[in-house]
Amino acid sequence: MRNDNRKIVLIGTGMVGMSYAYSMLCQNICDELVLIDIDRKRAEGEAMDLNHGLAFSGSHMKIYAGEYRDCADADIVTICAGVAQKPGESRLDLLKRNREVFRSIIGPVTESGFNGLFLVATNPVDIMTRIACELSGFNAKRVVGTGTALDTARLRYLVGNKLRVDPRNVHAYVMGEHGDSEFVPWSQAMIATRPIRDMLREQGSQVRMEELDEISEEVRSAAYRIIEAKRATYYGIGMAMTRITKAILGDERSVQTITALLCGEYGQSGVFVGVPAIVGQNGVQRVLTLNLEPEEMERFGASCDLLREAYSGLD
Repeated sequence: MRNDNRKIVLIGTGMVGMSYAYSMLCQNICDELVLIDIDRKRAEGEAMDLNHGLAFSGSHMKIYAGEYRDCADADIVTICAGVAQKPGESRLDLLKRNREVFRSIIGPVTESGFNGLFLVATNPVDIMTRIACELSGFNAKRVVGTGTALDTARLRYLVGNKLRVDPRNVHAYVMGEHGDSEFVPWSQAMIATRPIRDMLREQGSQVRMEELDEISEEVRSAAYRIIEAKRATYYGIGMAMTRITKAILGDERSVQTITALLCGEYGQSGVFVGVPAIVGQNGVQRVLTLNLEPEEMERFGASCDLLREAYSGLD
């Protein structure tokens, strides 16, 4: 990855893709942003709209609508293209339709000579990340999915709000499928270095243990409630994607809950799933293995099995 010109190619200029682009512009994440869409005119219009805000952003980004050949020297190709999730439709229901979309994208990207990292946001993101990896032939460490990054952010916001503490000081994760089988390993959740469950057991705590389960359910159902209210989710995931992009371009080696391939971690292999991992310039540096309790290991295994079953249904 070059350091002199941070270049991102975004494929898919729908609400998710453009929330990502706008977030990157506001934070001055890259030097060059290329927009690709099956609707060329839309990509051109979006590029024009973003460029008109450059004077207010303090950024010097070069933003334009491009072609797949522009991927050749990109650091990251971010894929947001896909069919939209309908009200009441699970993320897994999207699988077969979005696989066909990826088949039309990955080939032209790799044929351009692209040798960077893929960042996948299209749902169902865990399986779509696996599909992107297999279609591209890339090392799995260079194909990153957004996983449970947004779910983890939702969790930290809700816990912080409940316990009246800055969400940035809440260290807790959502693991598993980005979808109905995801779960919160509360045994690993902390405020600073204090386990949250220990804090709730203290005399005088105003929060009950049962409320943690309510928070878990609120995190799990958040996307459905947002879709019901406004038809789609995009701001939160756009910001989550920006955070992952920043970690990659800056070689931060920060912990992000992304979709990664497991190779024996948590007793699982051959499955792409949301886990805490160290992310840097070369993609997934290492999957972190948390000391999960037996019941949490069981839930994680069940989530992995669900993803395997859904993927096997493609054959």
